Amino acid sequence: MARYRELLTLTLEQREELSRWAQSRTLPVGDVFRARLILALADGFSYMQIKKTLQTTAPTISRWKRRFEQQGIEGLEPQHKGSKPRTATPTVQAKVCRKVQQKPDDGSTHWSVRKLAAAMGVSKSSVQRILTQARLQPHRLERYMASNDPRFEEKAADIIGLYLDPPQHAAIFCVDEKTAIQALDRLDPVLPLSPGRAERHGFEYYRHGTLSLYAALDVKTGQVHGKTAKRHTSAEFIDFLSEVVRQARRVKEIHIVLDNLSAHKTKAVEEFLAANPKVRLHFTPTYSSWLNQVELWFAKIQRDLLARGIFTSVTDLARKIRKYIRAYAKVARPFRWSFSDPARRIGNPIAGNAH
Repeated sequence: MARYRELLTLTLEQREELSRWAQSRTLPVGDVFRARLILALADGFSYMQIKKTLQTTAPTISRWKRRFEQQGIEGLEPQHKGSKPRTATPTVQAKVCRKVQQKPDDGSTHWSVRKLAAAMGVSKSSVQRILTQARLQPHRLERYMASNDPRFEEKAADIIGLYLDPPQHAAIFCVDEKTAIQALDRLDPVLPLSPGRAERHGFEYYRHGTLSLYAALDVKTGQVHGKTAKRHTSAEFIDFLSEVVRQARRVKEIHIVLDNLSAHKTKAVEEFLAANPKVRLHFTPTYSSWLNQVELWFAKIQRDLLARGIFTSVTDLARKIRKYIRAYAKVARPFRWSFSDPARRIGNPIAGNAH
């Protein structure tokens, strides 16, 4: 195979940058062409081979080779007589992407598009295009909670096993409490939804008091048994467990998934378990409420009723919660809970999906 004798010498950084250009599907065709041309010269291919492969001419190869030797990667930027060089060159794009992943010098926590454009000396629209192509979103923030439970995998696998392969002749309930639900009454009249205008609530409200909601989600049917209580105590929790046991008295085993709240681990709870040997508690790992399916239902009642509800008293709040639970019973369906990637650490909530 014929080779061109004078090889171009590339630094490791130059080769990596040009390789990214050559493989890009978003850069202009001209940038991809020039990157491939320089890489071919550096790999020792002859002019004849490059002409055939890239469908170009010898003068074009010589011109870009000379510019690269004189100016490096900057020399590959197209420059037309009478027009300004393109500002959003691949080099500029790389600099913008690196800069946006660093903290600003003014002490702020993240870059805005305008601030980044001023710092880089390019237009706001160019920065927007670069960040969009690179899928970088400095304005967004996502939070996560990592479990520090040393028995995380063991506990999580136990609960996931209940969902995916439940024991025969057993009932599985997901139990939790939604505490301190406020009975809020708006002082100003609500302005209803109308064309071009969202429903409006007045800023001021009156707080009548709070209550707690105990809920047990039947994993098999999706039905929810709920109970409201003025106080959140171990005694109230045991009374609620007794109601759940009475509902499932015909099954051989009752498995209950719940969190690590202190009210769930009192001596009274131990005595209840001793008196009800077919009941078994499965505690979720710390900071892993996403493993408890009843949290999905709590999110639903929060959206449907509690977030925008108007309650004239605690009694009115309790009545409307019970009404919601009765209505939900008519359309309840089990959550289709799946674990998408067993190879990943179970602690990442992204890996589990509930529908």
